[in-house]
Amino acid sequence: QVQLVESGGGPVQAGGSLRLSCAISGVTDSSYFVAWFRQASGKEREGVASIFISSGGVSRASYYADSVKGRFTISHDNAKKTLDLQMDNLKPEDTAMYYCATNKAPGRGWRDVAAFRYWGQGTQVTVSS
Repeated sequence: QVQLVESGGGPVQAGGSLRLSCAISGVTDSSYFVAWFRQASGKEREGVASIFISSGGVSRASYYADSVKGRFTISHDNAKKTLDLQMDNLKPEDTAMYYCATNKAPGRGWRDVAAFRYWGQGTQVTVSS
């Protein structure tokens, strides 16, 4: 049973930083995508960043939404089985519920919400101006 548990959200002022973490368990695929999505109130869920984990747990290519490039960094710790999202220079428009997801269907884009089978419960990030 795949389980994803996010943590690290909270309130922060604009320009500040937060580090989100997602504890991953139960994944049996030798290679897979893991991703962070977010959903602001009244808006659709959108992809934030994704990373491809190859056989042996080695992090390969990473991908970012244009809105977070240069500010957010995604990383995977294979020993701890965690997916982290370092968020710097936060802006009020980053306010959202943040979710981690895995088990992307082959051939689908990393930003395709419907392509991911497993999701965490989310952690709220609130950025005040």
